[in-house]
Amino acid sequence: MSREKMITLRINGRNEETSVPPHRTLLEALRELGHVEVKSGCEKGDCGTCAVLVDGIALDSCLTLAWMAEGREITTVSGLGEGDAPHPLQQAFSDGGGIQCGYCTPGMIIAAKSMIDRNPDPSEDDIRIGLSGNLCRCTGYTKIFEAVTEAASVMRARGAS
Repeated sequence: MSREKMITLRINGRNEETSVPPHRTLLEALRELGHVEVKSGCEKGDCGTCAVLVDGIALDSCLTLAWMAEGREITTVSGLGEGDAPHPLQQAFSDGGGIQCGYCTPGMIIAAKSMIDRNPDPSEDDIRIGLSGNLCRCTGYTKIFEAVTEAASVMRARGAS
């Protein structure tokens, strides 16, 4: 028998409380809290679709237990920018055609953000390695790599992430 535990998750700068059993993944908890921008893909850590930033590092939320994220800063793709003020990665993916069906896009953007924060001037090889845990079945990756290169350039010029 599993006992539920009340936890507080800090998501996109806001505290949200939820009750979770010990086996509930962060993916499941986020989606139950209404964060449907975090996609459910393979649910075994192979596709990167469910990636979120936890303390600035991209993690597959399907492999992270919800209670393990308590007290840590969780950022979903919606927490990077939205509407009239998109993050440079969101803008570059949109402008450069790095999106087709869009299902992998949130995880790709999260992985790219984590990579660029560590390496603001990535080479194409750096981008390939940085996104290697994310699968896309639509774009063929070229437009995604171009979008990440463009966004990294914009982010360097702004001097911010």
